Amino acid sequence: MSAPLTFPFPDIPGEGEAVEVAEGVLWMRLPLPMALDHVNVFAFADDDGWTIVDTGFDSRRSRTIWQKLLDGPLGGKPVARVIVTHHHPDHVGLAGWFQKDHGAELITTRTAWLFARMLLLDEQMEPVDETLAYWRAAGMDKSVYEKRLKERPFNYADIVADMPLGFKRIKEGSVITFGGRDWDVRIGNGHAPEHATLWSRDGQLVIGGDQLLATISPNLGVYATEPEADPVGDWLEACDRLSHYACDTHLVLPGHKLPFTGLPTRMRQLIDNHHGALKRLEAFLTQPHTAGDCFPPLFKRTIGEGEYGLALVEAVGHLNHLYQTGRVTRVRREDGAWLWQKVETNDD
Repeated sequence: MSAPLTFPFPDIPGEGEAVEVAEGVLWMRLPLPMALDHVNVFAFADDDGWTIVDTGFDSRRSRTIWQKLLDGPLGGKPVARVIVTHHHPDHVGLAGWFQKDHGAELITTRTAWLFARMLLLDEQMEPVDETLAYWRAAGMDKSVYEKRLKERPFNYADIVADMPLGFKRIKEGSVITFGGRDWDVRIGNGHAPEHATLWSRDGQLVIGGDQLLATISPNLGVYATEPEADPVGDWLEACDRLSHYACDTHLVLPGHKLPFTGLPTRMRQLIDNHHGALKRLEAFLTQPHTAGDCFPPLFKRTIGEGEYGLALVEAVGHLNHLYQTGRVTRVRREDGAWLWQKVETNDD
């Protein structure tokens, strides 16, 4: 039987502070202005400076905190390289700043780099037609739709620093050396395409990003850029594949919440949680519903205004998986919303 989850470092680092979680490995946090109010970043000591994993948002506050970290726990040594696990703003936001202002080398997957560069160029002053059509297809609540119709959309460039040309690519099977260790690159998917996880060859550490979290499940959302995507299917495949490498002794350094051990147990939980959500959703769809109707069976709690957008895209993600695996059908309602319904079988 696999070991339960444990949290060897329960005391989180304060602002501008660091906690040493292994020899030459520092755990730090940057604030986020949302319900999930932080992102973890890590620094690994090298002869030529520090290797930083993930960066936080690009904001004046984040840059100020980083300067405190550089002058304080990092001892004024240079940042030689930045490894970005995936393209989401809380992880890549200051990568360009480290490149331009600190001369750091950027290391990430090709998909993460391409997504980041593309999204930096995609500035919108109002929602585009494709986004509006996606919201209608999902059955977005009318009051939310009307409000968003009048608002300037979130733009990636608001919180991600410009990224100069040039990066070092890592991919499935790559081996890279930093922090006095050799690391195997293993690719996750679902939460973000070609999400890098890194596994030290000494069997001690795993850098999990948002692919390997202990007490929360990362968002598996579908967006107007790829409305037929199946992130849940991608997630389940990646979890099953990565679980074969998991050991009880691994200390996982995650993108959010606390570092933890008990990775084999957590991998089973991550898989089981989504299978359970899919079963609840399928049972709910004995009657036709839009994605916007599906929050109760999926999340089992009230979804507030601040969480509505993430809940909606995750509902579409789970519905797309049921549809693409033949477990539900869908038809267009007159207002453009998809109505999803369970496929009746002889077992029903």
